[in-house]
Amino acid sequence: MNSAAKIVFLLDVDNTLLDNDRFAADLSAQLDGAFGVAERNRYWNLFAALRIELGRADYLESLQAFRAGLDEHPGLLWMSDFLLEYPFSALLFPFVRESIAHLATMGRPVVLSDGDIVFQPRKIQRSGIWEAVAGQVLIYLHKERSLDDVQRRQPADHYVMVDDKPHLLAAMKKSLGAKLTTVFVRQGHYAHAPDSTSIEPPPDRTIESIGDLRQLQIHDFLLEKS
Repeated sequence: MNSAAKIVFLLDVDNTLLDNDRFAADLSAQLDGAFGVAERNRYWNLFAALRIELGRADYLESLQAFRAGLDEHPGLLWMSDFLLEYPFSALLFPFVRESIAHLATMGRPVVLSDGDIVFQPRKIQRSGIWEAVAGQVLIYLHKERSLDDVQRRQPADHYVMVDDKPHLLAAMKKSLGAKLTTVFVRQGHYAHAPDSTSIEPPPDRTIESIGDLRQLQIHDFLLEKS
């Protein structure tokens, strides 16, 4: 178990530290080029259905389902290579490493992500995020439901959650209350959803990009809302 820290910074990955929307667009282009529009749409329909069934995004399991009827297609094996060898380091938002390094001067940066147990860790490793947080990585099916385990594994006096999804921030705030400061990063499609500004409780702080963290000091995270 980690020794207790004054403050632990919990960092989401997709569309917070790296541009997952761009990855999805690249995957769509790859599917479109290899299989055509109809098959590309079939993949994403399978992806959406599995997300509902499994409660998580699972690109590899979706590919397994997608292969039905395509075993003789020469492009199928290349899709596996595309997913597993994708250069995720190219998707890091500007100043991610600098932001993590800045947070490390004030507390302990920890990745807190949702996802499957194969592709999501690989994404974090290949992007360089794993190394940037010195291996402090937590991955759950639903992170907002796993806060007891987060506190057990990463004990701290105070927590800061940095995420692009305001509804998750609100759920975590309801659970941890004043022990948690929520920081909404206005990046990605979730951040710009029509209801993103009407969720209660609202985020404690809003920033426009992950690089804005470099301008914040410890008192910016610990001050109670007026």
